[in-house]
Amino acid sequence: MIVGTVNLWETVDVLRQEGVGVRGMRFDREARTTMAFIAMPDENTQEFVFYRNPGADTRLYPDELDYWLLQETRALHFGSLSLTHEPSRSATMEAVQIAREAGALISFDVNYRPTLWSGPDEARDQIMTMIPHVHLLKVNEVELALLEQGPDLCVVTLGPEGSYFQIAEGDEHVPAFKVRTVDSTGCGDAFVAGLPCQLVLSANWREQLTSVRMREVLRYANAVGALTALAQGVIPALPTAVQVDQFLEQHT
Repeated sequence: MIVGTVNLWETVDVLRQEGVGVRGMRFDREARTTMAFIAMPDENTQEFVFYRNPGADTRLYPDELDYWLLQETRALHFGSLSLTHEPSRSATMEAVQIAREAGALISFDVNYRPTLWSGPDEARDQIMTMIPHVHLLKVNEVELALLEQGPDLCVVTLGPEGSYFQIAEGDEHVPAFKVRTVDSTGCGDAFVAGLPCQLVLSANWREQLTSVRMREVLRYANAVGALTALAQGVIPALPTAVQVDQFLEQHT
């Protein structure tokens, strides 16, 4: 992660308070932090407008990566927002290569935001370039056409309808939890946070790629997303692992 001059220390403090390590963070004092403005036509729909001038996140260089941190990580998750411009595009590819060679689970949330790209063709080309290098691919219904090159695991989020997985053994739909949605912003991010966390519980995450286990993994991720929908905002709404476990116990 790289942040600019806007809310620099506030960002660090929020992460530290939540127990997130900040060793790999980099700071750019010459650029602003990218901002996203979100409109909600209804509780399950978001429209995004981004402010970059340029964004500090696009200015991460490969030589600024924490090589040892990437070698130690058990899972590396990234999205297409770091692929829209150089040098962050090259930094992302370098980080993926380092972590993959070290045996990490590589997770990619396509998270296509049209306004950040010069056009759909550029976005498609860059996203498709990354897919062969990942193990877990997360898309929504709009991005489903990108599945022509299948990774080890593909997951499709379906909002209030749940989620879907595809592995070599087969594919299956996992229903969502019915909750009173207040704000669905961040539910997809929450889902994809719970997903790799469950997969790396095993020393060899590939052993978990069975239909039986993937039902459990997606059910857990669905629960993380459902709990996030219960409150306004994103970070304040994210549940702890204990809260997710309690929620699942109540919905057995």
